[in-house]
Amino acid sequence: MRLPRSAAGWTIAVFGVLALVMGAVGLVWPEALLRLLGFEVPATRAVGDHTGTFLTASSMASFNMGVYYLLATATEWRPFFRFTVVFRLVTFAVFSIAVLAGIAPDRFFGVAAWEGLGAVATAVGLWWDGRRAGAETVGDPGGSVAGAVPAADAVH
Repeated sequence: MRLPRSAAGWTIAVFGVLALVMGAVGLVWPEALLRLLGFEVPATRAVGDHTGTFLTASSMASFNMGVYYLLATATEWRPFFRFTVVFRLVTFAVFSIAVLAGIAPDRFFGVAAWEGLGAVATAVGLWWDGRRAGAETVGDPGGSVAGAVPAADAVH
């Protein structure tokens, strides 16, 4: 896999690697993931407690999401980058509300903050890449500057 070619690509790659790793941890060592997120890990679970089932499903989703993000990075799929900004902000809002409503422990706000900061970082990366592409093509009518973001991708 090649390295990201843009600032926004780097933000997506970092999130992708972390989502992939956290998903793998949740699948292999679910108790560690629960503790990391601030949830209690009782010695035994009550009948009807489907925490393990839910954790397996969400960990697999996180693992898959990591793969999707890394694929988007490898292909420099800029529309996906922009899409993630909006939905990571929605995720930030939902997770923050869950903490404020007492549904999730206070420590879970770290997950919300990660989502919000990641969305902002990607938005700034997209802005920076668009600005850089515009500056690099000034005086170069063919837009052939090495490393520049393709003009079609720089449009927001």
